[in-house]
Amino acid sequence: MESNAKIFSGTGSQYLAEKIAKKFGEPLGKVNIQRFSDGEIGVEFQESIRGRFVFLVQSTFAPTDNLMELLLMIDAAKRASAYKVIAVIPYYGYARQDRKDKPRVAIGSKLVANMLTAAGADRVVTMDLHAPQIQGYFDIPVDHLESSAIFIPYIESLHLPNLTFAAPDVGSANRIREVATFFETEMVICDKHRKRANEIASMVVIGDVTDRDIVLVDDICDTGGTLCKSAALMKANGARSVRAFCTHPVLSGKAYENIANSVLEELVVCDTIPIKNICDKIKVLSTDELFAVAIRNAYENKSINSLFIRSRLKK
Repeated sequence: MESNAKIFSGTGSQYLAEKIAKKFGEPLGKVNIQRFSDGEIGVEFQESIRGRFVFLVQSTFAPTDNLMELLLMIDAAKRASAYKVIAVIPYYGYARQDRKDKPRVAIGSKLVANMLTAAGADRVVTMDLHAPQIQGYFDIPVDHLESSAIFIPYIESLHLPNLTFAAPDVGSANRIREVATFFETEMVICDKHRKRANEIASMVVIGDVTDRDIVLVDDICDTGGTLCKSAALMKANGARSVRAFCTHPVLSGKAYENIANSVLEELVVCDTIPIKNICDKIKVLSTDELFAVAIRNAYENKSINSLFIRSRLKK
């Protein structure tokens, strides 16, 4: 029997949407996304979606065309009488602009939330927001998945004898505390001070890393500067090995060069953003099954609690 759910994709996340649809058990829906000669985007669904649950897969990484595609797909789906329109956003762009931390700046993540809601999205499914409280910017349900469900099995497979988790900055401490608790091991923190965005002035390690196998955990790897400096600092303080796990491989500027020349054993990332260049130190783990299960549970009105690490923590 054919499912009443249909999965479609924007051009930016076609590679991932195809895998998600396969795991879900349905073919990827047909949508025509065209560019006019001036660059304007046009969207047309090429099959009936009347009365259906429509899941639109699109990460909103740069350029902003990816976000605009998603907004137009949402609008087109609503106008085509879809029953529910769910935006599946593996990487939620503009999430780093989550507060007014200085005068006369925009709160980009709130603006994007407003646009998605205004376009007609009924629900958002995303992963590892830069700040979990961004969920509060929405007046519609948000399923906020965590990459720990993907990273933990891989970390377990490494069988590191002296495992210690590290936060590359104070803001990431809460992110790794649950993972460290799950493994019943210690955690340390790199305290950094920035002169300006993407430029670190100073950094110190809070905690003992001597002869430890360090696993750095963060949500975004942009230029790689923080991770590489953190890894070098850990090694300088006596760490035996240093690995990094980052959900979203933004990898801009000299990121690939920085990672290739770093002391990192490897950088493990998810496929929420496509990898542009080949680097022997970068390993990609797929989010396809996690999103497929989340989509299935959303469609069938089931809980997604089992997808979170906290459901496996010892009481």
